[in-house]
Amino acid sequence: MQKVRFQELGVKEYKDAWQYQNKLFQQIIDIKLNNRNNELNNPTPNYLLFTEHPHVYTLGKSGDLNNLLLSETQLEKKGISFFKSNRGGDITYHGPGQLIGYPILDLDNFFTDIHKFMRNLEEVIILTLAEYGISGERSEGETGVWLDVGTPFARKICALGVRTSRWVTMHGFGLNISTDLGFFDHIIPCGIRGKAVTSMEVELNKKVAVTEVKTKIKKHFATVFKAELTNNL
Repeated sequence: MQKVRFQELGVKEYKDAWQYQNKLFQQIIDIKLNNRNNELNNPTPNYLLFTEHPHVYTLGKSGDLNNLLLSETQLEKKGISFFKSNRGGDITYHGPGQLIGYPILDLDNFFTDIHKFMRNLEEVIILTLAEYGISGERSEGETGVWLDVGTPFARKICALGVRTSRWVTMHGFGLNISTDLGFFDHIIPCGIRGKAVTSMEVELNKKVAVTEVKTKIKKHFATVFKAELTNNL
């Protein structure tokens, strides 16, 4: 069982969380390079961060700025930040009511397979949603967790976007729990036209306890990744 250090960051500006992630990410890479260059075998840590961001649109490194439908002035007026990120994927929205999970893992401690890593993250969310009676699915060629795939009512409930270097990961998932879905109207989410987004509260038509969702995600993350979550910093 690999140990994963869990950290609850609370509400954090996207840029601040990105800088913190990057610091942990780089520390792991530095340990790996030092091990290789000096024939050492120092262990590398793994992390799972939970956070929530104030209103922000983020654009992945391969994203198209045309998928943002607001001008800089309109963004300011609505109090929404914009950030060009180094994750994969296109444009997405983060904001209140959306649980963000950032696994910063050395995949050499687990398995060296990015495809499997992405599918495992999706599986964690699918298992969590199942506990609420929500049937989450994968959509061929479209990363994330979806509902009613293959129908005119297909909608995304969880977005994924990651970056990897030397088998170290950063960024992760954004699960819509009680998110104001109106903010997605100002972008073409993930660059995919004609597909809706949804949230757990919309699907269940009732309030959902965020702390309970976090507990369930941590449980499924530990199972799927065969890991032990600890609160050690």
